[in-house]
Amino acid sequence: MNNISYNYDNYIFHIDVNSAFLSWSALKKLREEPGSIDLRTIPSAVGGDVKTRHGIITAKSIPAKKYGIVTGEPVIKALQKCPKLVLVQSDFATYREYSHAFIDILNKYSPCVQQVSVDEAYLDMTGTESVYADLSSPDKPFPICVADKIKNEIRDTLGFTVNVGISSNKLLAKMASDFTKPDRIHTLFPDEVEKKMWPLPIGDLYGCGKATADRLMNIGIRTIGDAANSDPVMLTHILGENIGSYIYYSANGYGSTEVSGEYEEAKSYSNETTLSSDLTADNYDKDIIPVLKHLSESVSRRLRRDGVFGRTVTVSVKTTDFRRHSCQMQLENSIDDADKLFVYSKELADKMMLGTDGLFMKGENVRLVGVGVSKLDDGSYRQLSLFDVSFNSNNSNNKNDERTKRLNKMADEINLKFGKDTIKKGRV
Repeated sequence: MNNISYNYDNYIFHIDVNSAFLSWSALKKLREEPGSIDLRTIPSAVGGDVKTRHGIITAKSIPAKKYGIVTGEPVIKALQKCPKLVLVQSDFATYREYSHAFIDILNKYSPCVQQVSVDEAYLDMTGTESVYADLSSPDKPFPICVADKIKNEIRDTLGFTVNVGISSNKLLAKMASDFTKPDRIHTLFPDEVEKKMWPLPIGDLYGCGKATADRLMNIGIRTIGDAANSDPVMLTHILGENIGSYIYYSANGYGSTEVSGEYEEAKSYSNETTLSSDLTADNYDKDIIPVLKHLSESVSRRLRRDGVFGRTVTVSVKTTDFRRHSCQMQLENSIDDADKLFVYSKELADKMMLGTDGLFMKGENVRLVGVGVSKLDDGSYRQLSLFDVSFNSNNSNNKNDERTKRLNKMADEINLKFGKDTIKKGRV
């Protein structure tokens, strides 16, 4: 970066905490157990139930990454790759604490900070050159000098590292922050796209999901550059108008420059997939289960990542004539668990497809399936909730017996104090 100058209309930072949940869990352990080993220096991961070793990996250390451990894989599979992997439980209270401290620092540097998750945010630094003129040097001109100061302050005062991506729009800033980690600053301005972004695999393009990437690779589009230089009409024909246009323009470096300055929490979490072959009355029983399990695990993983729960479960499908249909249920108690979400989504799917007025009875076939959760909360009231006892005891082979006993005792005490049937158990 020596003797480089930058001259753009907009300067947008994307700042992303490196291995946030693992880093924050490590810091808590060091704070509570001075002299203990730093989890970031050994193969370690956050995820699942530490005692039963069930669940999925939600964050991993750099040493764990060297064993091929990836976010989203089952804990049992990660342990097969690295038997000495140290597992730690998710701790969302700690994550929120560090997240707030992280955002507080960012707010010192820009009048417009858009938090997009607990561990990442955009900063609009446009027009602040004069404010930070004293930081600028030939080796670190604006905006590099400001990014360096922010990065170092977070590391030196809070104890964890971040990556900073810099560009003139949000898409490219986000892409830049995903380059080499940790504790790094990267630029990806429009005139750097061809050199830095186009050689990357198409799956690395922000917003390009695995299914879309697979479809593009099947037609020979293997890199972001391939997509950028392809026929946009062909892309929209294969992927649909919205996705095709997004892939083409994003691959060419176009993105929004609007940093809202407000943190809008998600109102719902959902995922959907286009099936490799149509779902019919003949193959439904066999094919629907892996699809719903995959979608439920994906949605559950995002819910747990953000520390939220949902009370409304929705299943949506698109038939071969491109009509969308949906069905939902309201739960007594909010959930974030993949197994429960699968059971509820299967119940909804059965009703929508196999019911007396179901789609299969009408001769319809299905090409897309989606699962979603809405009516979100932070789960705080669930500590006193008794409504999922029946579910746990019937669907987990009584692994929650002790919890069930404690809740039953609590229910008995409440009923004794406030009257019979104040608390009732039932399936949701």
